[in-house]
Formats: sequence, structure tokens, C-alpha cells
Amino acid sequence: MGLNDTPSANRVHIGFFGRRNVGKSSVVNAVTGQDVAVVSDVRGTTTDPVYKAMELLPLGPVMIIDTPGVDDEGALGELRVRKTKQVLNKSDVAVLVIDATVGKTEADAELAAIFREKNIPYVIVYNKCDLLTDVPDENVRDKKNAEEIFISATTKYHVQELKERIASLAAAEETKLKLVGDLIEPSDFVVLVTPIDKAAPKGRLILPQQQTIRDVLEADAVAVVVKEFELREALENLGKKPKLVITDSQVFAKVSADVPKDVLLTSFSILFARYKGSLLTAVRGAKAIETLTERDTVLISEGCTHHRQCDDIGSVKLPRWIRNYAGKQIQFAFTSGVEFPEDLSPYKLIVHCGGCMLNEREMKYRVKSALDQNVPITNYGVLIAYMQGILKRSLSVFPNVLADMEE
Repeated sequence: MGLNDTPSANRVHIGFFGRRNVGKSSVVNAVTGQDVAVVSDVRGTTTDPVYKAMELLPLGPVMIIDTPGVDDEGALGELRVRKTKQVLNKSDVAVLVIDATVGKTEADAELAAIFREKNIPYVIVYNKCDLLTDVPDENVRDKKNAEEIFISATTKYHVQELKERIASLAAAEETKLKLVGDLIEPSDFVVLVTPIDKAAPKGRLILPQQQTIRDVLEADAVAVVVKEFELREALENLGKKPKLVITDSQVFAKVSADVPKDVLLTSFSILFARYKGSLLTAVRGAKAIETLTERDTVLISEGCTHHRQCDDIGSVKLPRWIRNYAGKQIQFAFTSGVEFPEDLSPYKLIVHCGGCMLNEREMKYRVKSALDQNVPITNYGVLIAYMQGILKRSLSVFPNVLADMEE
């Protein structure tokens, strides 16, 4: 993905679901106007979810996801069905494809029930209607079936109408949250502290830094980007007190020492926790570190996959800091990418990354899973700030969350 591409986490995720051989892949190709998915008469051709980032008019940047059939059989089939259900956790809009010549089955009804349970906007697509002798007139159909549409991926009948239906469902879901834009005014100075170490991708900034800079510029404010060792001198030379300093969590302690107490300070990780709707939960979850014992296991979960460096924050630094703070040889487990355990009972605390590569729905699913199972969950930046005794300061930009912490 290039610097000018919309990050996948900011794209509307559209999942296509249904039984085998109903034409899901054909519908995906018809909607996108591309050969995104392999089409075959062989049942179960799609064996893993297929992801395709693209522009879909009239919607804009989207992530199209074609899934395996939910009626797949055998041990391998169970794995494919589980992967399909994982896609549900990140789908902003669901498209349920049904073979119009067969009609809705019990499996289809179960899928629709899951959509409703998870509050996922959805549309039911009856594909292959070109094989029907009589297609229902949508103008006179019962309003309770308003989420249904008859199409033909072969003849392209009603494909444009389907695209417009998907766009309208996605528009209703669009978040109005900003990373930092609502915290600053035009012409404010915002200083971003971005360490450049072995873990930083060569030639570019990491995604949270890119997105925050963009949000600052959209607010007509000024973004000043420095490394941690140049921060003190940069603040002295600005000629104007910054409205806000945002730092990478790894250098929180040094930055806090260098930033005057009358300047607001927070981290990229804390901003993303608010953006994904999990900041208050993360603040409450951080306190669980006080109750950890030698027998406890902490799950450290990252939303992306990357080559781990010798001093990687998730697998090396955080475990070291947590053990030092707790004074105990706590055990750790690690997950990354799309993998997130369904059963969280083995863990006494979950420490999640900022989730910049996960969309809001996927992050909320993970947080809800933890809360439903009574497992505290926090994130990197919040926990680091807590352990270093600077969480209250880093939350001063969010008075309501700070007030909850002090209760």
C-alpha cells in the first residue's frame, strides 16, 4: 500500500457471505467490475477469505471480502467456516447471497440472524434471477422485505441498484470521529514525537503517525515532527507554545520530562483508543496490572503482522516493563493479525496495540469479547503511561475519561 492509499482500517469493509455454489464470487466480480474472485462451477472453490482494496462508486474506498461457503464440510470445511465468521467481526456491511432458484435455506436464515445480533447492516441478494420465469416486482413487494434484492451476476440485472443499496447502508455506518482534529484549532502548533528505530519501516512513517499528521493538517493546524532527542530544542525554538504534544508510547517517559507541565501531552496509542471507542475501557483495564501474580498469563495482541525486531515493543519491551513493574515473572502469550482467541479465560489481562490496522468494528468486537468474559483489556500506550506514572497527565486532554479514572 502506497503513502497516498487509504489505509485498510479506514475503508468500509463489505463482506459477501452465503452457502457454496450460490454465486458469491460472481456477485463480487459483478459489483466490483473486476475479476476479484475465482469463479467455478465446482462447489467450494473459494477456500479462504479473499480481500481486495479498491474504489467502489458511489461509495469510495472499500475493502471487498469474498468468503468461503458456510455449509462447507469436513475438518477443513470447519476451518473455512470459522474464518468466514471471523470476517463478520470486521464487516461494516454484509451481503448475503442466495441462489434464487433454490430460495432461502436454514443456513441463510442463521446468517441473517447473526447479522442482526451483531448489528451489521445487511442486504439479501437473490442471485441467478435470470434463471427464474418470474422475478418479483420490487415496487409492490412487502416492506418487510426491503433488505432483499433480485439480481443476476451474469446479465448484470440490478447490479447497479445493489451497489447503491450497499452504499446507502455503509453511509449510515460512517464514523464522524476524528483522531485529533476536534482537540485543536486552526493555526495551533501540534508537535509529534516519532522515534526512528529499527522497527520503523524504511523510507516512511508508521500508519498512526501518517494519519495523525493528516488530521492535524485537515484542522488547518501546524504539525511539527521531531525525534525524541530533538524535542527539547525544538520546543525552545518554536517561538510559540504548542497546543498539544503527541508521542510514541516507547518514549513516553523521556517526552513527559521534556514537555512543560502546562502543555497538553498524550500518545498516538491513546488517540487511537479513543478513535476506536475503547479509551475508557483501556484506562480501567490498565489497573489490572496491580493484581497480577506469578501464575497469571497476559495476552499481548497486535492487529498487524510484521517482522519482529530484536527489541520489538510487543514481544520484548512490554513483557520486560510489565515484569519489572509487577515484580513478578508473569507469563505471556502473543497473537497478531486476524488471530484473536475466542476463549479468553486463560488470560488475566489483555494488552492490545493501538489497532491502527483494524477497523472500528473489529476493535470493538475484541473489546466486547474481553468484557463479556470479564477479562480486563488495555492498550500499549495506556498501560505504558500507567506504569510510568504519567497516565493522568496524558489523559488531561480528555477530562471525562480523567474524571472516571479519579473516581
